[in-house]
Formats: sequence, structure tokens, C-alpha cells
Amino acid sequence: QVQLVESGGGLVQPGGSLRLSCAASGLTFSNYAMSWYRQAPGKERELIAGITTAGDSTNYADSVKGRFTISRDNARNTVYLQMNSLNPEDTAVYFCNAQHRLLSESYWGQGTQVTVSS
Repeated sequence: QVQLVESGGGLVQPGGSLRLSCAASGLTFSNYAMSWYRQAPGKERELIAGITTAGDSTNYADSVKGRFTISRDNARNTVYLQMNSLNPEDTAVYFCNAQHRLLSESYWGQGTQVTVSS
């Protein structure tokens, strides 16, 4: 059974930082490209960061570029999202996604809430 479990969310003041983690189990982690999405209230889920299976290439949405960093540790089956210079517009539920590099297999975590407020 595949599981993706996000952690690290919470309440942070504007300008602060958080590090999200997504621990995967039940799959061969190194075969999956990993991504972080977020969904704010009343808005569609949006892709904000992605990383290749080996971690050698990343991409970011313009809204987070230069502030967020995605990384992965294939030995620990975990993907991370370092979020710096947070602002209230970053408030959302953050989800990780695993997409198989060849097959049409995709899995989602349950999400973790990030709230940026003073």
C-alpha cells in the first residue's frame, strides 16, 4: 500500500521559514518524480515545485521561485520543501505527489496546512 505522509506545516509569521517533509512508503521511491502542490481556500490546486527521480533537475512556479527549494533523499524515501520568506499568500494546504517516471501511476499525500499570519 502506497503512502505519502506530509509533515512540517504550521503557523508562521510573515518573513518566516518552514520545512515540509513528505515520507513515502510502499513504492520504489527512486522511480518517481516528486512534486509539491498547494491549494488555497477557494482556489484550484497548483503545482509549485518538482524534482526528477535522481534529484538532478528541479522546477518552480514563478510565485515561489527564489524562495522555495525542493530536494529529495532517495535513501530516506523523502522529499522536502524548504520555504523561506513566507508571506500570507503562501497560506494553503500543501500536498506532495509522486509520479512514476514511465507508468501512469500517481499518488497523493493527505496534505499539511501552512498558515502565514502575524
